[in-house]
Amino acid sequence: MRLVIVTGMSGAGKSSALKMLEDMGYFCVDNLPIPLLTRFVEMFSEPDEEVKKIALGIDVRGGQDFDGLKEVLDELDSRKTEYEILFLDAQDNVLVKRYKETRRQHPLSGSGRVDTGIAKEREKIMFLKMRATYILDTSRMLIRELKQELEKIFVRGEDFCNLYITVMSFGFKYGIPQDSDLVFDVRFLPNPYYIDELKAKTGNEPEVQDYVMENGKAAIFLDKLTDMVDFLIPNYILEGKNQLIISIGCTGGRHRSVTLANALYQALEKKENYGVRLEHRDIDKDPVTKRK
Repeated sequence: MRLVIVTGMSGAGKSSALKMLEDMGYFCVDNLPIPLLTRFVEMFSEPDEEVKKIALGIDVRGGQDFDGLKEVLDELDSRKTEYEILFLDAQDNVLVKRYKETRRQHPLSGSGRVDTGIAKEREKIMFLKMRATYILDTSRMLIRELKQELEKIFVRGEDFCNLYITVMSFGFKYGIPQDSDLVFDVRFLPNPYYIDELKAKTGNEPEVQDYVMENGKAAIFLDKLTDMVDFLIPNYILEGKNQLIISIGCTGGRHRSVTLANALYQALEKKENYGVRLEHRDIDKDPVTKRK
C-alpha cells in the first residue's frame, strides 16, 4: 500500500491536489478526523486489500488536534508503517490574495484578518513541513503545472528534490520582479527593437532568437549563467529552499530577455530532479503594430 498524507497551508491547493491524485488512481479521503487515522490505515493494510494507493487530506479545518497528529505519526513510525507527506505551501501574500478573490474566511482567522490566521496556521503545522517528504510551493504554479509535478512524483516515480524553479523574463522599464531570487541584466546585448523587421516580433520567434544568439557575448553569457545555476541549485536544496525565481531583464522585456530566458529554461528542463517553469512577464506590454 502507498499511503500519502496531503497537507499544507489552507489555500495552497490541497483540494486540487487530492482531485488530481484521485484521477491518478488514488483512493482519496479529505479531512479525515485525526483519531481515526491509525484505524483507517490498519483497515487498508491487509495483504488481500484491493486498495493499494491512498491519499489522505488533513488540515486545520474543524479544529483538528494537531498535537494528536504528532502522536499518530510517531505511532506509525514505531510500527514501521510506510507513508509519505505531501506539503503544499505558498507565499503569504499569495494566500491572502487567493482568500480575497474567493471571499472565503481563513479557518483560524475568526473575525480577524486573513494574515493573522495564516501566521497562526504556519506555527501550528510547521512540524508537518519539517517531516514532509515532498514540499511544493504553488505560489506561481498553474493548475496544469501542479498536475505535472504530482504525476512526476506519484505516477512516474521520478526523483524529486522539493525545489521548483521559475525562469522569468521582464522589462526593467516596468520594474524588477519583487520576488526574484536572482536577477540578470542582458541590456548589454544588441537590441532587436532597432531592427525594423524584428521590432514587432518577440524573443519567442526564431528571427529574434537568431539575431540575439548570433552575438558571441550572448552565447558566453548563457554558458556562464547555466554553469552558475547548476552550481547554486544543489546548495539551495541543501539549505531547504523550495522555490527559486531567476529573473532575466532587458529594457522592454520582449526581445533579449525572452530569448535568454527561453534558452536557460531549455537547459534546466533537461534536468529530471526538480520542476521548472517559464514565464514572460512583460512580453505583451507595448506591442508594436505595423502600419498599413
